[in-house]
Amino acid sequence: MIPDHVREGVLTEATNDYAGPILPGFRETAWIQKSPYFRRAAKHGVRAYDLYNHMLMPGLYTDPVEEYWHLVNHVTLWDVGVERQVEIDGPDGFEFMQLLTPRDMEKCAVGECKYVLLTTPDGGIINDPVLLRLGENHFWLSLSDWDVLFWCKGVAVHAGLDVSVREPDVSPLQLQGPKSKDVMVDLFGKEILGLEYYHLTETELDGIPLVITRTGWSAERGYELYLRDSKFGEKLWDAVMAAGSKYEIRPIAPSEIRRIEAGILNYSSDIVLDNSPYEVGLGWTVDEDKRSDYLGKAAIARVKREGVRRKLVGIEVAGESLGAWIPDYWDVHADGRKVGHVTSMTYSPRLEKNIGYALVGIDHAKIGTRLRVSTTKGVRSASVVKKPFVDPKKDIPKS
Repeated sequence: MIPDHVREGVLTEATNDYAGPILPGFRETAWIQKSPYFRRAAKHGVRAYDLYNHMLMPGLYTDPVEEYWHLVNHVTLWDVGVERQVEIDGPDGFEFMQLLTPRDMEKCAVGECKYVLLTTPDGGIINDPVLLRLGENHFWLSLSDWDVLFWCKGVAVHAGLDVSVREPDVSPLQLQGPKSKDVMVDLFGKEILGLEYYHLTETELDGIPLVITRTGWSAERGYELYLRDSKFGEKLWDAVMAAGSKYEIRPIAPSEIRRIEAGILNYSSDIVLDNSPYEVGLGWTVDEDKRSDYLGKAAIARVKREGVRRKLVGIEVAGESLGAWIPDYWDVHADGRKVGHVTSMTYSPRLEKNIGYALVGIDHAKIGTRLRVSTTKGVRSASVVKKPFVDPKKDIPKS
């Protein structure tokens, strides 16, 4: 069953000769940017889209629980061409990258990837991309949903550095699930199993130029295939689907259920512009011994010294399923007053619980604190719990 709040935005059934409108009442035009996999994904029956980085990303094919179980048990292919890249290059590329993030690039070797925060002068968070280091002065920032390209270009104007900032022709596909390694071996040979977690390799597949990383938004074993030339989009999609056919591969949307279980945060809901890294539990991305300056360094150090006034916590909400995702940021109450709001919520079929995140005042952030959540199905009791909810040591994606 498709959740009720998705029904009004569903596609009519897609067919192999799909050429109709993207959404009812929404006209398809040339100036709406699409991923190079858009047509192939549509043929597999995309029924709803998310808007992400000014593009359309598949948000549902069949049912979120069904897609979740296929991800957990088999292998799935995601059209995430919306993960746009900001490319940083030039003689001062390393110095510029140091300026953008609290993470110390001295600790990131060429060929490594890092989860990083991009921070503002007042210590807020612009974005939380995965960084790929392709060379001594050459980086990609694989973006969450925000206009980071313009931010980086603006910083570069006043940085006084010899650096190039641009958006390259790069569009990722995610291959996620326990059988993803089998598909990758069939495509690239057994050598691909030597690629370590959060590392990258540059290669090609039948003339298709790629960067491959051991990363993903699922916390399952997975890979991202960064296509370096959009004209090969459908050829790459077809090759992956063909190799995965004997492993029960199927396209799905990024799984909200699985990412919440894993403690993965979503920018613009769990993380917003005025959050500090310490508020959202990402203090570990701040290298406090970093010697070089970066945007927000003094402000972030002050928050660390003085402590936070609010905190993103894991919560469990009692009662029957509240669905795969929430339509609004529900209010959270305690002691007869509002103390925060839910940022993400889902029903985990594995845990058989409603789980999610809430941003609450620090006085209500302690594990075990009792809360009340105003859901669309009435007021529910809730409690603050540890996160991640599943596999806290990330043994699954590292396997």
